[in-house]
This record gives sequence, C-alpha cells and structure tokens, in this order.
Amino acid sequence: MKFKPEMLQVYLIAGTQDVHGDVTDYLARVTASLQAGVTAFQFRDKAGSTLTAAERLALAQQCRDLATQYQVPFIIDDDYDMALRVHADGVHVGQKDRRVDEVLAAVGNDMFVGYSCNTLAEVAHANQLPVAYVGSGPVFPTNSKDDADPVMGFDYLHELVTACHHPIVAVGGITPTNAGNVIKTGVAGISGISMIMQSPDVTRTVQELKALY
Repeated sequence: MKFKPEMLQVYLIAGTQDVHGDVTDYLARVTASLQAGVTAFQFRDKAGSTLTAAERLALAQQCRDLATQYQVPFIIDDDYDMALRVHADGVHVGQKDRRVDEVLAAVGNDMFVGYSCNTLAEVAHANQLPVAYVGSGPVFPTNSKDDADPVMGFDYLHELVTACHHPIVAVGGITPTNAGNVIKTGVAGISGISMIMQSPDVTRTVQELKALY
C-alpha cells in the first residue's frame, strides 16, 4: 500500500500491554477501531507484554489480516523482520530502536518507514532521509510509554511541523477533547494508544476523532 499523508489522521498504536495482556479484548478493540475508521494501525507489542515470540508473530499476522479486511495500512513497530514476514505496509522506527538507515536498507521499496523525531536536531536528520512520515511527542503527559521524552506542548510541536519536510503525526496524551488544538499546530494527524485502547466506547472515540477533519 502506497503511503499517503491522510493515513496519519487517526493513527492507532496498540499492543497487548495496553489491555493488561488480554488478547481477546485486544483483538476486539482493534477490530472495533478498524470498523470505526482509524486511518492507520501500528502493532506495538513491547514492554509489559507476556507473549512469546511465536505468539507475538501469530498475533501480528491476525492483525495484518484484520487491517487488510478493513483496507487500513498496517505498520509494525521497530521489528522489520516481523514486518517483512507478515507483509506489513510500513515499519516505524524510534530513536532508541534499530538505526533508521538499517531499516530503510532492509525494507527497500517493500514498505514505507516512519521515524520518531522529538527535537529539531532529529527532524533535521529526518529531512535528509527517505522516510514517509515523522512521529512526534509526547504532546501531553502520557502513561502509555515508560521511556517517553519530556512533554513538548503546542508551541514546540508547531516548530517541528514548520521545520520538518515530512508529514508529522502527533502522539502522547492526546484525547478527543484536546485533539482539535493539536491538529491546529499543522500536524497531518494524531495518534493514540490509551485514548482508544482504554476507552469505554472505542467506536465513539474513533468517530469523535475522525469528525475533527
């Protein structure tokens, strides 16, 4: 699937650690999110997950199949070997993950690459690379990532958007209440973990986010 900036509008990031390891609940929430119209889905099963490597690969394949069913781009976090095995549409690389150059070389033209950049220096580096998009945050405090960078707020996020040659998707502490103001910074989209995966009404949350565009 060819990358388009519109794919970033309502970008779900999720792993089993976000639902206390309950795979059945995880799949139910992912399915509801896809049905409700998320525009991209990143499989990020990492810290706190209790899955074995084989179980993680099997779940990634299930998620790949669901994303295909709903025609939503499917992205794997960091693990490009897994991304290649399940024929993902993209792979996302963080500053603390494998070197982005290594990932770009490994996936070639088979899939697009997203890159986490949370400072002007990191954005300047990304501008020299053939990545598809940049992920920036946290915009607000978040409990979804133990290793999250300091909160950047609206003004700094807008600086990154202005400096970046690639579309930016914002992440971190975003809710349907503050998402509208995040979009006003010029980002191409907003991403969420807990606001969707821990929502009492996944469908309504996704629809509220989509209505902002």
